[in-house]
This record gives sequence, structure tokens and C-alpha cells, in this order.
Amino acid sequence: MDVVVLSVLIGIGLAMDCFVVSLSAGASYPTEHLKLASAYALAFGFFQAGMCLLGWALSVGFASIVSAYDHWVAFFLLLIIGLKMIHEGLRDEAPEAARPALAALTVLSLAVATSIDALAVGISFAVLDHSPYLPAAIIGMISLLFSCAGVLSGRKLARLVGSRADIVGGLILILLGVRVLAEHVAVF
Repeated sequence: MDVVVLSVLIGIGLAMDCFVVSLSAGASYPTEHLKLASAYALAFGFFQAGMCLLGWALSVGFASIVSAYDHWVAFFLLLIIGLKMIHEGLRDEAPEAARPALAALTVLSLAVATSIDALAVGISFAVLDHSPYLPAAIIGMISLLFSCAGVLSGRKLARLVGSRADIVGGLILILLGVRVLAEHVAVF
């Protein structure tokens, strides 16, 4: 299969997590959709591409160490942020009161959590003896586009769920974390 086609297909698969997390953020903070779309799209696109390149670079000796813990890191980051969103959604404060949608640590944590699978993709490019640069750029661009679309779609979702968008968003993040964990841990 052509490396461009393969990269587009992998990029779409990896970008789904970015879309879901961005959808959650857009639903929770609908009035900040332009700032969120920019911040999340740039961070998620950069981290998807960067983690792909990092996986390729680390593939020489560290692949087994990284893959042993990557799913736990993603799970706990998504769980903590999801629980925080649910907690904020249950409080009686006004929606605009101290909600750090664009806090650097929040965006960074979500970008890392959603891009851990890209690390494994980078490792696979090394195993397949492919240069990672074009695939990483394609994967990053697709993640950027899906993240932007997620935030903007989340804004529309906020109209449906109303004032409890934080709770819905938090539950989405927790379920995404559980899915990541279930994919990597033999439960059955």
C-alpha cells in the first residue's frame, strides 16, 4: 500500500480520539469555541506528529518499555481530567466562574493522552523501514482538522445537553480512557 494512503488511513484512526476529546471540550465551553478550536487543533496536531516521530526515534531499544506503560498514562490523564470536568459540572457556580478550558496544563495533558497511540505508529514505521517524516506530517494535519471539527461540533452538542455539558464531556473522557485501557490490557 502506498505510504500516503496508509498515512491517511492511520491518521484518520488516530484522529478519532482527538475528535472525541475536542467534542467534549467544545460542548463544555461553547462560548470559547474559536480559542478552543485553535488551541486544541494546534496542540493535538503537533503532538500526534511529534509522538509519531518520537516513537520512530525511540524504536531502537525502548519500544517494549514505552508500550508497557503508555496505556496507563493515557487512562489516568483522561480519568483525572474527566473527573475534574464532572466535578465542575456538579458545582452550582456560574459557567464562566474559573473554568480553565484553555489552561496550558489541560491542553498539554489531553494532547499527550490522545497522542500516545501515535508513539506506537512511529515504532511501526521504523519496523517497516519507512521514513516517518511524511506520515507524521499527514497524521498531524488530519489530527489538527479533526480536532477543530470536534470543538465546533461540540458547540452544537452543548445546545442539546445545556448546562450539564461538563458532566457529559467528563463522562466522554473517562469512557475514552477506559477504552484505551481495555484495548491494551487483556481483560477476557
